[in-house]
Amino acid sequence: MTHTLLLIDSGNTAWMLTSTMLVLLMSIPGIALFYGGLVRQKNVLSIIMQTIFLVAVVSILWVIFGYSWVFDTSFAEKGNPLAFVMGGFGKAFMNGISPDSVTSGNIPELLFAMFQCMFAVITPALILGAFAERIKFSGYIVFIVLWVTLAYFPMAHWVWGGGFLQEMGAIDFAGGTVVHINAGISALVMAIMLGKRTGYKPGHPITPHNTTFVFMGTAFLWLGWFGFNAGSGLAADGIAANAFMVTHTATAAAALTWMAIDWIFNKKPTVIGTCTGAVAGLVAITPAAGSVGLFGAFLIGIITSAICFCMVAVAKPRFGYDDSLDAFGVHGVGGIVGSVLTGVFATRAITGEDGVQGALYGDWHQLLVQVIATLFSIAFSAAVTFILFKATDATVGLRVDKRMEEEGLDIYEHGESAYNH
Repeated sequence: MTHTLLLIDSGNTAWMLTSTMLVLLMSIPGIALFYGGLVRQKNVLSIIMQTIFLVAVVSILWVIFGYSWVFDTSFAEKGNPLAFVMGGFGKAFMNGISPDSVTSGNIPELLFAMFQCMFAVITPALILGAFAERIKFSGYIVFIVLWVTLAYFPMAHWVWGGGFLQEMGAIDFAGGTVVHINAGISALVMAIMLGKRTGYKPGHPITPHNTTFVFMGTAFLWLGWFGFNAGSGLAADGIAANAFMVTHTATAAAALTWMAIDWIFNKKPTVIGTCTGAVAGLVAITPAAGSVGLFGAFLIGIITSAICFCMVAVAKPRFGYDDSLDAFGVHGVGGIVGSVLTGVFATRAITGEDGVQGALYGDWHQLLVQVIATLFSIAFSAAVTFILFKATDATVGLRVDKRMEEEGLDIYEHGESAYNH
């Protein structure tokens, strides 16, 4: 046995293996069921196909060059000006990484790479909800490959791979900027540019075809999020335990908040609403899970759920955009609120004596850093998505024709039907 092998912590490794599998559950079957249940019966397979394709293609992109782009350091070491946007290609195809290679948390670097792969997978999956029921599969393929490469990889490098946002001190424990703001803002841009679904009327939402699927998807997301957040410390320790607790608490508070608002204003507590509130809570606590305690978790869940409800129930009908499954209203807005509130509720009771703290505890600088990181993420994601939409639409095309949309994407795009009657 080599000395390197002795460095591997078996407890941390076991937890990270589990966390990696939990994060994969968020995409398949989590997002596939959650979004699949929300669309009409004629389009459920298109959501499933988009999700499973995405899992496969992003995983391949990640092991070929994505991991190296985000986490390699060769460009910075050589003074390459491209170091601002990427780490380098020294670890392309996992070059130089053996089963004995160890990284933070004393876990195998191959395991760290796969854990991060699942983040790269789930992020573009969140965007699907914005353009559901009206996008060409061929155009979707081109757009997603370009988006992951030019939007996700640079953001992940800036926040987690030693880039300028990380150096600036922005707190993003598990993906508020990299995942949720990045995907949510892109979702809004796509929804606006692609146009409304045929027959869509603001204020008259299209009825989900399978509420049970929505609940099952929410359950898988809630479960998987414990790997997403509690795994992001890369160790089986007290920070993981805190992340686990605040994730669950914020989610529970957000679910109850949405249910209560729904009951007050719409006269009935709905399953769809409560599930949506739970997801909003999961989103918002993500950047804060490693730095806030129970008090912060409660307030983040309650505040975010209320704001997301207003965006979905008030702002979307008011402005008339067709964010089909509220990818922006929940993930984009939830990510923005959570990222900013991290700068309010971060506490040294969790981060340690030399750790960061938020404005509530006297550090207004951290709140400013969070706001800057949030605004940059919004601007970057919007700009990249706008350019990629224009390029893809001009070459392959993105919108299906009216007849295909009316008949359903399952039959026209995939030649299959989800239910045989």
